[in-house]
Amino acid sequence: MQSVQDLAAAVQRVINNVEKVIVGKAESVAFSLIAVICNGHVLIEDVPGVGKTVLTKAIARSIGCSFKRIQFTPDLLPSDVTGVSIYNQKTGNFEFRAGPIMAQIVLADEINRATPKTQSALLEAMEETQITIDGATYHLPEPFMVMATQNPIEYEGTFPLPEAQLDRFMMNIKLGYPKVSDEMNILDTHQFHHPLDDLEQIMTAEELIVIQKQIRSIHVDPSIREYIVAIANATRNHNNIYLGSSPRGSLALYRASQALAAIRGRGYVIPDDVKLLTKPTLAHRIIVTPAARVRAITSTVVLDEILQSVPVPGAWVGGGKGR
Repeated sequence: MQSVQDLAAAVQRVINNVEKVIVGKAESVAFSLIAVICNGHVLIEDVPGVGKTVLTKAIARSIGCSFKRIQFTPDLLPSDVTGVSIYNQKTGNFEFRAGPIMAQIVLADEINRATPKTQSALLEAMEETQITIDGATYHLPEPFMVMATQNPIEYEGTFPLPEAQLDRFMMNIKLGYPKVSDEMNILDTHQFHHPLDDLEQIMTAEELIVIQKQIRSIHVDPSIREYIVAIANATRNHNNIYLGSSPRGSLALYRASQALAAIRGRGYVIPDDVKLLTKPTLAHRIIVTPAARVRAITSTVVLDEILQSVPVPGAWVGGGKGR
């Protein structure tokens, strides 16, 4: 097993490679890679044209995983995602024709353009890494993750993702518009060809699986675990929140904190790791009350308030005992 420093260096090489294409979005790229090494799914929400699809392609190419793209539209059917059984007249049997979900990294592009029925085709795949067609179960390749993009729900022709679907995404990331200097850099790099064409593979899928297993051994002190649970519990007892974070949200924050600690070359999690990852892992799982929405109070605003009010664990030695 490689050391934490070697693990951090390997992941950093992937991050640096992706940043050749995604300019000026270091935090968003890092968050995406955290989800990848946690074997989690990512929802990238932002306006069209800011690089959501390119980010997903760059990550897939950097880690050597098979990649399929599904363009979600209102007329897309669940069978277009999972596949379908077709009757073979020669053999007299039904044969399964796999859909694009049978890949290691699946890009669900503009996922909220499809109807809820089609969106739900991803539920079993995202939670159990398998699909069931006509009573037969097919296991998905390892590693498997969905990277979905969606336009803001205020845009025309969108169907809001249901709570059950949102809860299966480990992280929700927003890219935002680039800075002026970064946009100038983008124009320069795209002058003759797309920089994605030159992107090299930095890691194999097998190496990624080893890293995914290794980060689970990153030490999380009991006081840090209590801190994570206290934050999640506070979302369930807040006046401005109608639906709080699920235990799946607590686990996502726990795993993401382990991954961030590993990326930073530490064998243990500190409170700052938890603070940094609270909003990308929990904000999309929270539904604020209608009254709070009228007052322009968002889930991120509530989480900021919760982080201010929940006591932070005291000073402690990494990997040691107690607070």
